[in-house]
Amino acid sequence: MRLHPGETEADGWRVVTMLDAVRQLRDASPDVTGRPRVTAIDGRGGAGKTTLAERLRKVVPNSAVVHTDDIAWNHAYFDWGAVLVENILQPLHRGEAVDYRPDSWSQYGRPGSITIPAGADFVWVEGTGIIRAELAPWLDTSVWMQGDLDEQERLLAVRDGDSLEQREHVANWLLEELPFIVREQPWARATMIVAGPPHIDHDLDTELVVALPTKPSSAEPTAARG
Repeated sequence: MRLHPGETEADGWRVVTMLDAVRQLRDASPDVTGRPRVTAIDGRGGAGKTTLAERLRKVVPNSAVVHTDDIAWNHAYFDWGAVLVENILQPLHRGEAVDYRPDSWSQYGRPGSITIPAGADFVWVEGTGIIRAELAPWLDTSVWMQGDLDEQERLLAVRDGDSLEQREHVANWLLEELPFIVREQPWARATMIVAGPPHIDHDLDTELVVALPTKPSSAEPTAARG
C-alpha cells in the first residue's frame, strides 16, 4: 500500500457496525455537554470522506455535515482554518446555530449559506486538511481515512474527470497538499482509522472497516488528538 511519507500502515482491520463506530466516537468525548460533538473526517481526495460523512449523518439523524470545500471555495486550498473556527466551530462550541455565508460566495454569486441548526448531537466536518494542530482545541474526535494513494487518485480521476484543466488543478493542489499532510500527520492525531476505500467485504449500508489508531513515532506530532 502506497501511503504518505511518515504514515504507518494500520493493522487489526475489522468490520464494525455504523452504530458501534458512532458509539466509539461518543465514548471518546464523554465530557461534551450543551453542544454538538464535533468530529473531523480527513483523508485524500477519493478516500470517501463525503460518502462517510453522509452515512454517519443518516445513522445519527440529529446531526449535520460541514464540507471544508465550502469554506475553501474560491478562498484557499488549506489556509481556511481561522475562517472555520470563527464562523463555524466557535458558534458550535457555544451551542449556537450556524448560518454563515463565506465572503467568496457573495463575491462570486454563489447562492445560499452554510447552516447548522442548534441542538445537533454530532457535527461531521469533512475535508482534506481538517485534522491539524491549529484546529485540535475545537475537534472532539477525528477519523482518518487510510487507503492506497494510487487507488485514491484513480477514484478521484473517475469522479472529477481527467481533462487538462483538471490535471492542472490536481497538480497545483498537490503542491500544497503533500507538504501540508506530511507536516500535520493527521493519522497520528486520529481517534479512529477507517479504510478508504475499504478492502474487506462488508455491508456498505450498515458497516465500516476500521483499525486502531497507529501510535506516532518520535518524529510525529505529540499534540492532543483532534
